[in-house]
Amino acid sequence: MGKPTGFLEIDRRDRVYAKPQERLKTWNEFVVPQDAAEITAQASRCMDCGIPFCHTGCPVNNLIPDWNDLVYRDDWQRALETLHSTNNFPEFTGRICPAPCEAACTLNIQDTPVTIKTIECEIIDRGWAEGWIKPQLSARGTGKRIAIVGSGPAGLACAQELARMGHNPTVFEKNDRIGGLLRYGIPDFKMEKHLIDRRVAQMEGEGVIFRTNVEIGVTITVQRLLDDYDLLVLAGGAERPRDLEVPGRDTAGVHFAMEFLMQQNRRNAGDDEATAAPTGTLSAKGKHVVVIGGGDTGSDCIGTSNRHGAASVTQLEVMPAPPVRENKAMTWPNWPLKMRTSSSQEEGCERDFAVLTKSVISENGKVAAIECVRADWRPGPGGQMTMQEVPGSSFQINADLVLLAMGFLGPRTEGLLAQAGVEMSPRGAVAADFAAHKTSADRIFSCGDMRRGQSLVVWAIREGRECAQAVDAYLSTHATMR
Repeated sequence: MGKPTGFLEIDRRDRVYAKPQERLKTWNEFVVPQDAAEITAQASRCMDCGIPFCHTGCPVNNLIPDWNDLVYRDDWQRALETLHSTNNFPEFTGRICPAPCEAACTLNIQDTPVTIKTIECEIIDRGWAEGWIKPQLSARGTGKRIAIVGSGPAGLACAQELARMGHNPTVFEKNDRIGGLLRYGIPDFKMEKHLIDRRVAQMEGEGVIFRTNVEIGVTITVQRLLDDYDLLVLAGGAERPRDLEVPGRDTAGVHFAMEFLMQQNRRNAGDDEATAAPTGTLSAKGKHVVVIGGGDTGSDCIGTSNRHGAASVTQLEVMPAPPVRENKAMTWPNWPLKMRTSSSQEEGCERDFAVLTKSVISENGKVAAIECVRADWRPGPGGQMTMQEVPGSSFQINADLVLLAMGFLGPRTEGLLAQAGVEMSPRGAVAADFAAHKTSADRIFSCGDMRRGQSLVVWAIREGRECAQAVDAYLSTHATMR
């Protein structure tokens, strides 16, 4: 390493946020970037640890020590090349990835990991600012046409890799803009959407064709794609939300989180209200909001509700509160279970754990409250945690708007998957070979959340990259018929 003693001499310093009272006034990103000198100093903290556990902590296996060393040596362009060698979209992961690489960092043993995510984001942002990132054209073309359904990070990564291999990928997206949940699921204050547009322009320069407002299985049949293209890649994501099956669920004012988040992202994109909210406007302004679900989607609902001007926001989690600190000896270098507070939760939110929702209470046809009960989690037979309701613990929470953010069960099966005729896994995802990404149907592959189940953006990128390699290998050894 360039500075073997850097981790002994320099303290960890990460990016900070704009103050809540300021950032709540806009929908813009609010992370305050560090100057180049500070980034270089932080990169020098990457120690010569022998075994870089950060490599395996990172789902795309980023060469983190390598580009940290290059940043320390002020060789930013080579650092960008090294970063891009494993990650197609560092500007996405540098903003919204939870950074499992930092959890795996050797310095995390003492809670001072290298600021990997911040350094990654600075490398890619500098690359764009300096004009180093341009379309990478394949020297030759294979003439093979691949249809990719879904324009989230898995579909985009797969398409970019295939284009650079010389193939002709076309990406089909049912919405009016490219990006999948990057576009309509993640709020602008976490990732502004011009970042997607910039990548799409680069990919178009590389030969990727994009088709929006085309829902495969509805607008165009799967068979039509198989007739027109050599291969089909299913990268549509896991869009089937987990529902709240309790009395009163159908009461007005109870909505899935994505209904709420997509509306606001469409407004921010400049759509008029009729386009942004075709089934009716959802607003948290002046309302008591209850978010059911403790993950990232629930956190996004909190930040959006606070920017609307909610009267109060309460977040409920069915699991017990995690420990404030993890047991390092037990968990490192794996992702630890510990209490985390998101930027949206810092902006204003009442959090409650081990709470089970029993029913929705309505007044005049609209939600007025939810009835809850405390949950007691204890080890059952075989050590598995089981839940029991605590007798006499019933209570109510006032609510004008209830947002369901309890995760996703897998891809939607109607339309696309029904026509494709692919086998499904026991978990409700598309069954596809682990390495070859091949489904049970001829000439159909799958990647991303549609195959893996709900996961991280960084896992989707890895899936897309590996699927492209599998498709390329298949095309090199099989004759396709169309």
